[in-house]
Amino acid sequence: MALDAAVASGLAAIAAAGDLEELKVVKSAHTGERSPLALANRAIGALPGPQKAAAGKAVGPRRGQLSAAIAARTEELRAAEEDRMLDQERVDLTLPIGRRQRGGRHPIESIQERIADFFLGLGWEIAEGPEVEAEWFNFDALNFKPDHPARQMQDTFYLAGDKNLVLRTHTSPVQARTLLEHGVPLYVAVPGKVFRTDALDATHTPVFHQVEGLAVDRGLTMANLVGTLDAFARAMFGPEARTRLRPSYFPFTEPSAEVDCRCMMCGGKGCRTCKGTGWLEILGSGMVHPNVLRMGGYDPEKVTGFAFGMGVDRLTMLKYGVDDLRLFFENDLRFLMQF
Repeated sequence: MALDAAVASGLAAIAAAGDLEELKVVKSAHTGERSPLALANRAIGALPGPQKAAAGKAVGPRRGQLSAAIAARTEELRAAEEDRMLDQERVDLTLPIGRRQRGGRHPIESIQERIADFFLGLGWEIAEGPEVEAEWFNFDALNFKPDHPARQMQDTFYLAGDKNLVLRTHTSPVQARTLLEHGVPLYVAVPGKVFRTDALDATHTPVFHQVEGLAVDRGLTMANLVGTLDAFARAMFGPEARTRLRPSYFPFTEPSAEVDCRCMMCGGKGCRTCKGTGWLEILGSGMVHPNVLRMGGYDPEKVTGFAFGMGVDRLTMLKYGVDDLRLFFENDLRFLMQF
């Protein structure tokens, strides 16, 4: 009867085991060396011969019964563990993917690249230059007189301790450098950052972007300049884009002209964006001043050139109908993701 009680206790413990670790403890308690059935099995050796067979028949089947129960419970618990793991690792393919959003080009950088691609398509080269520039390249080589207002501290960032170094106020210094380094014919576009002591507001920022263009060759005229800028306007704003030139003044070009593009908001009818004129200013241009050609080592009697400079930030505003320049620099993803 004691053996039956031990088997019953073991079967109950096996059935109650909730996982493989608990079953391992139950197996040690009911079939291990110190379990009641193991002790009874060892005691068989001390019995008289006729009793050994009867005792063996009594103990052996009961130990087998517990071993079979443990094996069966092991399989049940393993199957349950596998099902639990599969349930935890299950992937619901209908759920939205929680991956990170992909980054993208900043709209100003994208427009700058489009401008560079346009001039590359014309066979021009792209040139770059230092943002910390010698005053001679930034002003003197471009025909700025010593008393020109742009040279004053209120317009230009001068480096502390060195009056001859400035943060370039335009990308035109690269034109001066390329004039000195290259021969005729010369066709280059110069994208880059420029710096001026402007207060930050809806249309101004102390750091902005420009693209300069310079062409020097034999026989170039204003007609070549107009044709280039008309083609650029159509590439940037669509086939219906039209441009016009207004007389202006720049130290490094003569004659000089501001270039307007027909307002893309109203089609030239007049609106708030163009202040009722039907036109929007997009860049400054002109024929390279003879003094600039001479400083670059060219004879203005033999070669001529045209140049222009455009604000990439302003072109981006016009392209996308944005009325506040600060939006491009606040890094608000709700705004930037629209582009």
